[in-house]
Amino acid sequence: MKIGYIQTDPVFGNKEKNFQQVMEIVDANHVEADLIVLPELFATGYAFTSRLEAHEFGELPGEETTKFLSRLSRDTGAAIVAGFIEISCDRAYNAAMLVDGERIVCIYRKIHLFNKEKEWFAPGDEPFAVHVVKGARVGLMICFDWMFPEVARSIALLGADVIAHPANLVMPYCQKAMVTRCLENRVFAVTANRIGTEMRGGDKFTFTGKSQITAYNGDILDTAPEDRVHASFVEIAHLAARNKKINEYNDVILDRRTGFYKIA
Repeated sequence: MKIGYIQTDPVFGNKEKNFQQVMEIVDANHVEADLIVLPELFATGYAFTSRLEAHEFGELPGEETTKFLSRLSRDTGAAIVAGFIEISCDRAYNAAMLVDGERIVCIYRKIHLFNKEKEWFAPGDEPFAVHVVKGARVGLMICFDWMFPEVARSIALLGADVIAHPANLVMPYCQKAMVTRCLENRVFAVTANRIGTEMRGGDKFTFTGKSQITAYNGDILDTAPEDRVHASFVEIAHLAARNKKINEYNDVILDRRTGFYKIA
């Protein structure tokens, strides 16, 4: 299958301009794929000043961002994973949506909130899941979830071939860490980051770019520039992720000695 990312430079609060930017990148690169991952909060920007402001930019599933992602899916033939603000029961969630054509396959709410996100969003409250799209098993995590190895392991234990990872990364560690996450779970991952700087409400966030596609054996298949919008795609043999053996004797899943691991 063909997987990849679109690395963007969102304008805060301007959804239409951010949708247009994605389509311009798609048109310029003649994108056709099976799975495309967009950044966390790609349509709104990141640096909110309050929970109320985050609510104002939030949406119910099926509204404008869903419609845009469905259009993008139709135009590219791909399943799309992208970040957005989901409103549910008067709460705003930092969420990611998996769309395949007109169908919302799933919505994942970010479990591990980073920095001031704890002031803007409610923490995710639903379990991880894996869904079959284009013949592959795809699981979702968002940005700072990378810091917690339990996330990628949980998704891998559910049978994922590919982890779709929308991000707004500001620390310099994730891209290297994803090599380990993929190696220790033998899964592919697409980390879709953004670029640019946002300064609002006394905060300054500078995003690191360098979106990355990582293979099940830890190989980095593709890296984006740190300071330019960019799209890139690679062909993978996604079924390779279902073989968890690293040699004749060792299997990264079956060799776990769970009776010795402290559960907390």
